[in-house]
Amino acid sequence: MDELSVTDLFLTWVITYGSPVFGVALFLGALGIPIPGTFFVLAAGAFIRQGALDGFTTSCLGLLGAITGDSFGYIMGRLASGWVQKQINHSPAWQSAAATFEKRGGIAIFLTRWLLTPLAVPTNLIAGGSGCSLWRFLGYDILGELTWILLYGGLGYTFGSQWELISEVISDFSGFIVGFVFLGIGIYLVQHNFKSNVVATT
Repeated sequence: MDELSVTDLFLTWVITYGSPVFGVALFLGALGIPIPGTFFVLAAGAFIRQGALDGFTTSCLGLLGAITGDSFGYIMGRLASGWVQKQINHSPAWQSAAATFEKRGGIAIFLTRWLLTPLAVPTNLIAGGSGCSLWRFLGYDILGELTWILLYGGLGYTFGSQWELISEVISDFSGFIVGFVFLGIGIYLVQHNFKSNVVATT
């Protein structure tokens, strides 16, 4: 069953069975299963406007599903951290990356909940593996997921029957932003390696 079929199936279930299926869809998406979460949040907003779903219940179950899925990813990263560190032999690069995430990881967690959503799953794993505390992770995670649901659910509610068109625009924009972020990271790494090589040769 391809991704489109799964999306259509879940969308039908959301209409038929209501908010619990919406929560399950966001939970599975947060685990890394290819279910387009933002698509469902926009759809839920439109369905709330049409009266097919209850706004408060849908928002709460969606938030719970997303946070639970994110927490599973965090725990998986935490459980695998010892193995990862053993494989890389406590390399300075990993220690530096972990230290950087400890300082600025909160922003990464928050932004990948609602703006850079394709990077959410690896961010969850990195957060767990880098030693970021669970409560710190949950604080930024809850804030980010709440922003995601209110922002995109609000867009779905506002645009009503045009929510699918809005979903396409947001998907294209998100892909552009993620590509821009990767470009920035690549430029930073090249500059960092260049400076390190210059220092090493002087």
